[in-house]
Amino acid sequence: MTGPSAKAPEATRMFQEAAQAPAAVGRLLQANRRAVEALGESLRSRPPRAVVTLGRGSSDHAATYAKYLIETGLGVLTASGAPSISSIYEARQELRDVLILAISQSGRSPDLLAAVQAARDAGARVVALVNDAASPMADLAHVTLPLHAGPETSVAATKSYVAALAAVAQLTAVWAQDAELLAALDGLPAELSRAWEMDWSRAAGVLRSVQSLYVLGRGPGYAAAQEAALKLKETCGLHAEAFSAAEVLHGPMALVEEGFPVLIFAQDDPSETGVADLARRLAGRGARVMLAGTEGPGALPFAATHATLQPIALIQSFYRMANGLALSRGLDPDSPPHLRKVTETV
Repeated sequence: MTGPSAKAPEATRMFQEAAQAPAAVGRLLQANRRAVEALGESLRSRPPRAVVTLGRGSSDHAATYAKYLIETGLGVLTASGAPSISSIYEARQELRDVLILAISQSGRSPDLLAAVQAARDAGARVVALVNDAASPMADLAHVTLPLHAGPETSVAATKSYVAALAAVAQLTAVWAQDAELLAALDGLPAELSRAWEMDWSRAAGVLRSVQSLYVLGRGPGYAAAQEAALKLKETCGLHAEAFSAAEVLHGPMALVEEGFPVLIFAQDDPSETGVADLARRLAGRGARVMLAGTEGPGALPFAATHATLQPIALIQSFYRMANGLALSRGLDPDSPPHLRKVTETV
């Protein structure tokens, strides 16, 4: 770790683009409403036998969020697909009556395009959540739901990830005809603006001089944990590992000792009690706990909202903290070493 950067936090593209997330979500919810309603009606009249998600990096974390929302809200088996099945191994799959949910910021990664094409050829319905509506992925999909995040030039995806989560929430709420979640979505842009103002300087102080940490979550909060761990790696140079708050008890707990940092995401759903209990257990072992989304040891301020949307608000608060943390560690969050904006895996 080098000395702090002289750049002001507000001067980074990561800060500026993440700050645009509330407006992007507002555009998305309005612009996609009719298309999502038509898609929801189609999915109810001809339900898929399963959902397979396709995505890399942050988009795959949005797919984790989709898994929890679709399986808990609709009872449809949802699993993450491996693009290499098509792009490398050229294996054929039986995908009739399967919904493919492809998520991408650029819509241009060759392995994802190969997987989408193979899925279409195998009889699947393809829905693309993609920021670039003119991308090859959008052309391949049966239905495209643009993310409406606008240009994103920082290597670290922020507003496009938040928009992807909002698009997943809108789709599942309409598909399941969940009136409570639909009403909560109307207020999501305002909640994201509140979340952006949350002061997570305590977490930045804990993480400024460390090298490793765990990031934990459960249910839809696990998607936030995955995303936060990735951002801590690429923007802050930290060895951050994401685990389910249940899975961490099966082995990884052995590394938790006095002073070990743990960032935990929670939401007000049936997982909350167990996650809060874990936070107390970790604090009892001397871990430096940073808890977002509920009360407990090391609690961080958070903008409370509908439990399903809480991970979206929490990651918005996290992005602001991560941007400042990177600068305090002498790093440029806009240009992580060895990374490019569009990663063309095959």
